[in-house]
Amino acid sequence: MESNLISDELAEQNMIFQEDDADVFFVEENGDHLEDQQVEPIMMLEPKKGLMFDSEDDAVKFYKGYARKKGFGVVRRTTRYDEDNKLHYFTLACSRQGKAQYSSKNSFKPNPSTRMQCPAKSIFSRRGDKFCISSVTVGHNHPISPSKSRFLRCHKKLDLHAKRTLELNDQAGIRMNKNFGSLVMQAGGYDKLQFGEKECRNYLQETRRLQLGAGDAHAVYQYFLRMQSKDPDFFHLMDVAEDGRLRNVFWADSRSRATYESFSDVVTFDTTYLTNKYSMPFAPFVGVNHHGESVLLGCGLLSNEDTDTFVWLFKSWLCCMSNNPPNAIITDQCKAMQNAIGEVFPMARHRWCIWHIMKKIPEKLSGYEKYENIKYTFQMRFMIP
Repeated sequence: MESNLISDELAEQNMIFQEDDADVFFVEENGDHLEDQQVEPIMMLEPKKGLMFDSEDDAVKFYKGYARKKGFGVVRRTTRYDEDNKLHYFTLACSRQGKAQYSSKNSFKPNPSTRMQCPAKSIFSRRGDKFCISSVTVGHNHPISPSKSRFLRCHKKLDLHAKRTLELNDQAGIRMNKNFGSLVMQAGGYDKLQFGEKECRNYLQETRRLQLGAGDAHAVYQYFLRMQSKDPDFFHLMDVAEDGRLRNVFWADSRSRATYESFSDVVTFDTTYLTNKYSMPFAPFVGVNHHGESVLLGCGLLSNEDTDTFVWLFKSWLCCMSNNPPNAIITDQCKAMQNAIGEVFPMARHRWCIWHIMKKIPEKLSGYEKYENIKYTFQMRFMIP
């Protein structure tokens, strides 16, 4: 499976937009107060001219609820303020409004865009201390699907219960996949959740802080020096923030470096194995020798899992291995990894691990009528129990 092949459906789920569109941004709740409000009867209505709301938040909540029920994403456009800097009116529109734009520098592989000038929108204008719908267009020029609403970014959110569960399980050392699985079990299935594993992982990354105790960073450095005194070819790098906080660490011993010289064809990279007391994901590079055995080719500890962090780690590993990139690298379906691999290993073949693909099938396809047939076909094709 090619990692750079993105179907129209996947592009719709990711809802890719250009960052330089200053007047367009996704509608999200500001704080948890909106999450705890009960759904009012008005949420069952469709937008129509003259419909009144007590506040801007109520108007946004109403339109988002309507969009989720119908199966389309929401963006905010054309916000205007009066001379007193009070909000005069704003527009909420279908996220497929606007012309398609492509930012890829490679004309043969343009980034996908879901924009197709959809006309659906509602304009909310101030009426005293309230807001009302002054103009509305409900028709779309593309198919919409309520069953796929949960995949749209603007409809994904973590409620207070989910956040607390994630934090407690993370503090107990429970791995991310099992942590997310517990939420799936509590909700009664993937289709009952308004978020995915990626949102859970991102939330924990935001809440985690690498709080090294007094002398811990120095102790790590001293340990590396001791290893280097015993093994002259021992390689290590430490990424330190401007405030002196240790962010990321990479190391590889002489055996790993020598092994890579002979077995550099295919490398697997994963960050889902375990975390330590500092909540730093362990990130090993693993190869396969001529006996079919897994061999360690270096590893790191990361404080984050964004593109910049992976770029730092991949460059560190490449430097360690005499700037000899692998022919192929296998990872999970992580966009940040994909971006970093394209930057550091542009000539390497990037593939997705079948285990991770199979793990995502229930979450992504369970709502389809032929889900069991699709799952069975994958299992038989790849001989997965």
